[in-house]
Amino acid sequence: MKTKIRLTICLGSSCHSRGNDETLEIVKDYLNQKGLKDDVDFRGELCSGNCKNGPIFKINNKIFQNVKPSTVTNILDNYFLNNK
Repeated sequence: MKTKIRLTICLGSSCHSRGNDETLEIVKDYLNQKGLKDDVDFRGELCSGNCKNGPIFKINNKIFQNVKPSTVTNILDNYFLNNK
């Protein structure tokens, strides 16, 4: 059985108000378009405890800080292209 890739987005008030609300939609669309929904465990968390460096987005154990909606597709492309 293949282990799912874990994507976690911080949905705490600070990260949410600084763009993770839009990032959430971008990630959902990306997973649908690329046919990756079955390979990914995508979830939100209330607060990652790293507000000063937010918005926060995680892929498995790698933390991405100061994520902007304009960069999330690039982050996902780089991950999925380099980890096939």
